[in-house]
Amino acid sequence: MEESLAPMIELRKLTKAFGSKVVLRGVDLRVAAGESLVIFGPNGAGKSTLIRILSSLSRPTGGTVRIGGYDLATHAEGIRRYLGVVSHAPLLYDSLTAEENLRFFGRLYSVANLEARISTMLSQVGLTHRRGDLVRTFSRGMVQRLAIARALLHDPQVLLLDEPDTGLDPQAAEMLHGLLAALSNTQHATRNTQHATRNTQHEEPSRTIVTVTHSIERGLAIADRVIILANGRIAFDADARGMTAAEFRPLYDRYVGS
Repeated sequence: MEESLAPMIELRKLTKAFGSKVVLRGVDLRVAAGESLVIFGPNGAGKSTLIRILSSLSRPTGGTVRIGGYDLATHAEGIRRYLGVVSHAPLLYDSLTAEENLRFFGRLYSVANLEARISTMLSQVGLTHRRGDLVRTFSRGMVQRLAIARALLHDPQVLLLDEPDTGLDPQAAEMLHGLLAALSNTQHATRNTQHATRNTQHEEPSRTIVTVTHSIERGLAIADRVIILANGRIAFDADARGMTAAEFRPLYDRYVGS
């Protein structure tokens, strides 16, 4: 991250406790605009809690959260319009078709050229042929792909993914991560182009992606940067570009335990 650029996401001394149980313990984190950050850690480390706070679905006990320069404590309603979230709950309506779900959320976000955007997103996630089918007839993998289409429909500046492959069979998980890898590769290409041309023209930053996953291989495939969260703190933070799973596993074991 370049020091001259303000971070897209900034956490300062973030804490979260549920009664006497402290889950996050003074987390400091800066994520640059256009960066793909992957968070690893054991169960109970605070990963999902962190995503819920970033999503404005949970309030921190202490510290500050800023997204796009705005304080989440005072501008949560406005910030939500710039967030796309994929979590354990797909946030879809079973009694609506795929396109009806996207149309509903698109109207909530006042998406321009909505019908064309719906067609584009259904094509991107491979669901064009099921656009008129009720979501309750979808497999778990198809539901997750539609959830990603919903999260990306309004072209959010920040995409938050909390273990998006939970409960998927291996084939569906591969399809899902292929889509995420394609998004990440597009990010990298866009960012490189922007870097090469930034002295001659103004470019909007590409999407910032924060992903929580247990899969080292899949996480590294989409990461610019990785952190390891353990016992509610950031135990490790490093550039992930070019890092292999064989190199990362000993580091993970060192900070977390095998």
